[in-house]
Amino acid sequence: MYYIGYDLGSSSVKVAIVNAETGANIITLNEPANEMEIVAPQQHWAEQDPNMWWDYVCVATKRAIKEGNIDASKITGIGISYQMHGLVVVDKIGNPLRNSIIWCDSRAVDIGNTAFEDLGKDTCMQKLLNSPGNFTASKLKWVRDNEPDIYDRIHKYMLPGDFIAMKLTGEINTTKNGLSEGMLWDYEADTVADWLLKHYNINIDLTPDIVANFTLQCKVNFAGAEATGLPEGIPITYRAGDQPNNALSLNVFNHGEVAATGGTSGVVYAVTDILKSEEPSRINHFAHVNYTNTNPTLGKLLCINGAGIQYRWLKDNLASNSYENMNAKAEAVSIGSEGVCVIPFGNGAERMFNNKIVGTHILNLNLNTHSEGHLCRAALEGIAFSFVYGMDILKRDNAEIKVIRAGNDNLFRSEIFSNTVATLIGYDIEIYNTTGAVGAARAAGLTDGDFKKFGDNITANDHVMTYKPLGNKAPYEQAYNNWKKQLDIILDK
Repeated sequence: MYYIGYDLGSSSVKVAIVNAETGANIITLNEPANEMEIVAPQQHWAEQDPNMWWDYVCVATKRAIKEGNIDASKITGIGISYQMHGLVVVDKIGNPLRNSIIWCDSRAVDIGNTAFEDLGKDTCMQKLLNSPGNFTASKLKWVRDNEPDIYDRIHKYMLPGDFIAMKLTGEINTTKNGLSEGMLWDYEADTVADWLLKHYNINIDLTPDIVANFTLQCKVNFAGAEATGLPEGIPITYRAGDQPNNALSLNVFNHGEVAATGGTSGVVYAVTDILKSEEPSRINHFAHVNYTNTNPTLGKLLCINGAGIQYRWLKDNLASNSYENMNAKAEAVSIGSEGVCVIPFGNGAERMFNNKIVGTHILNLNLNTHSEGHLCRAALEGIAFSFVYGMDILKRDNAEIKVIRAGNDNLFRSEIFSNTVATLIGYDIEIYNTTGAVGAARAAGLTDGDFKKFGDNITANDHVMTYKPLGNKAPYEQAYNNWKKQLDIILDK
């Protein structure tokens, strides 16, 4: 028997099929070969056609069944991961009324900021644990204000993963964790944030029915089966945004466990059971995939824009021109890069600095003594220090860090980066070889609620190695403190 999982990103749709008993990955692939189109009608806008997502889901599913030599009749469950914060609006027969306003679209920033001021920090932080911000609810308000003809025809709004579930099953529903991603969940009342919708003058009836994760949410209908090649009647039992799903894929469910990613940007996602925060914008809070009334687990998400893009820029502009050569040269340089300091925040406004544009800075470079290796090590250290800085913000806001788990890709392949973070934080970094699509597929089988067995299977299938804190922490602390001094000078300007 098998489970199938989808990971709907903004660049591609990824599909994985796993063994239902062991969780072993049978096949993973993505569509299209090139990136999906993002439409930008105006500067800082970003939209995608939901039907394009569905077309690629269908193509990728048929390919996975064929190339994995899978008997489709033995696929017994579906899990869905998706790009967070997007807005899809459909009419009564389920047709999209406009392109989806996706996660990286900034048109609703002012709407969310104004709502935060009007409603008050105390109300928003007590009930939403966030500012309304540039999330799904605010994007829906933008449609109401700017496209009234479309708003008047909306039957339901939904998240991107809800749309894929609807196309597979013909049913429209959503989850608590999905609503929380859109700033539509009231943690205090444990219900939809109707008061925010009323403030936005949005019809509360537009909210879909709510279903729980790890239960039968809906079943594939004839049309969904015909379009994808999946068996009619199999259930969708799980869906979540990409970052909560990444945490699930890494066996991060409990207070003190942290999932980290280190790609172009970096994300630290810490699970906590404390429903309290003083950070309306630097940290975002979402109901985790296993959130229930009796187990109110949150994901505290901190984003670092200036992460892997800094190291990639160096690769593209240095003579070495490969990560392998850069890493080798960096290894030859001592901890602290002999004073060279890289502030790696050159990828736009940084949320953890309250959206201040800090920029990239290369400091203390001596043209007589420093080399390419110093730049490479200083960049890796600077990015690692930014992760530690972000984790310190999380810890001051009720997060606890007992273990960090990360995928075996990008920055976490670097011993310098991983050893620096592990040593300064003082906890292990466990590295796993997995993907969001694989995690979503495995999650389809979590209907028994046996999270321990689920985690044991991840360890058995995916664990690659563990970075442990190094014994001599002093040189790392000295380098980190020197970096923070340089950062403070820049922030004070």
